[in-house]
Amino acid sequence: MPRPSVDLPLSVDREAGTALSAQLGDRLRAAMRDGTLTSGERLPSTRALARQLKVSRTVVTEAYQQLYAEGWLDGRHGSGTYVADMVVHRPPAAPVPPPAPDPSRTGVPAPAPGAAGGRRASGGAVAAWPPARPGPGETVIDLRPGRPWVLDYDRAAWRRAWRGAADLPPAAEPDPYGLPRLRVALAEHLRRTRAIPVEPENVMITRGTGNGLDLVAATLLRLGDRAGVEEPGYRVARNAFAGRGAEIVPCPVDEDGVVVDGLPGDLRVLYTTPAHQYPLGGRLPVPRRERLLAWARGTGAIVVEDDYDAEFRYDVAPLPALYGLDPGQVVLLGSLSKVLTPDIGVGWLVAEPSLLADIALTRDDLTDRTSGPAQQAVAVLLERGDLDRHLRRMRLEYARRRAAIVGLLGPRVMGDTAGLHVMVELPEHTVEPLVEAARRRGVLLDSMTRHYYGPPLRHGLVIGYGSASLADLRRGITTVAELIG
Repeated sequence: MPRPSVDLPLSVDREAGTALSAQLGDRLRAAMRDGTLTSGERLPSTRALARQLKVSRTVVTEAYQQLYAEGWLDGRHGSGTYVADMVVHRPPAAPVPPPAPDPSRTGVPAPAPGAAGGRRASGGAVAAWPPARPGPGETVIDLRPGRPWVLDYDRAAWRRAWRGAADLPPAAEPDPYGLPRLRVALAEHLRRTRAIPVEPENVMITRGTGNGLDLVAATLLRLGDRAGVEEPGYRVARNAFAGRGAEIVPCPVDEDGVVVDGLPGDLRVLYTTPAHQYPLGGRLPVPRRERLLAWARGTGAIVVEDDYDAEFRYDVAPLPALYGLDPGQVVLLGSLSKVLTPDIGVGWLVAEPSLLADIALTRDDLTDRTSGPAQQAVAVLLERGDLDRHLRRMRLEYARRRAAIVGLLGPRVMGDTAGLHVMVELPEHTVEPLVEAARRRGVLLDSMTRHYYGPPLRHGLVIGYGSASLADLRRGITTVAELIG
């Protein structure tokens, strides 16, 4: 069976003095040298890659021809362009310095009041979440973010995966790293879909992003350490860090993501969502990614990269993961909650082996584990290609929903290039009355306010389009557009 082509985060610089074809050739050589592209991998067609890079097809053809001449590529008639057989020598990654020994590893303080849910407002109150639903029998259209579409799945593949899960014998002492079979499959999945040259020894199986955040916090943070979180940002990250005794430091974001200039120099960790900032929706540009990593190297901070929504993007090329740019300074978190379902309870944590060993010790101390049968089922889905097929279907489905939102709300929409949510900025005094009016009409909405740690600086709606059908989405967004006026 032919292997699917790799989704490469390639780019070319039109302002550079080097020819575009030469730049592309250099980037492909580098990907083959570091193992991002391996022997037998199928490259995108010249037409597809030219469209992705927004260059002429001649540029890609010339780059491919040069790599053919040098022996890097192999053409197969009627099948495509493949990486030639070769032996890849990967440079060793810089090790992550382990945290200082602490005999009180598991002696963590209790979370602050309200840390398990809600939002700490500037006056100390905690806003209730989720908001009250309409009464029984009333139609509900849920447009809150963070909820995927779970009704369209391959039932035969799902049953097959869980039959495979039954083949896993009970374990007396589960491996804190996770099932080796799944670690191998996930390493291949990440290398192919995110172009990250990762090995199974870099992967730990978690119960999801929240679980991964807590394990990182329990391993790296000590009482009083300062932990940076995007502002506005993901409240679960704030709760995880605060629950382990850290001082939360809100770090401003703009339309592109976290603002690197002005980041404090004394942070132990920084949590960020560069693939699709939550909730503003920006995608962190490559130059800013490089500045962020330079800051981390200079300060010794660990960047916790939540690869949130990286699988879903529209009309834009993929951007390289921070982990792929500097594995020594980054911990990568991901999960299947948006790709498949939150109910499966499987995610991953990617780090350098030395840091992963420390996290495994923490996990043993906390007796924290991921369900073995669930891991086995996911391994079957990955190995058979069922998860890839589901992902391709959902990309098309979510693209239709995103187009519907943009068509109905027009230029008000922000952050629509990726993910499963958009943001609509509105005057402060209009937001909460609009949310309440929509609720009375059976449409559940989320406001920006809940995503701030301190006083909100921007106001509006965060609209998710994962959990409502396309028809319901159109009805719900029509209601929102009418209320906005």
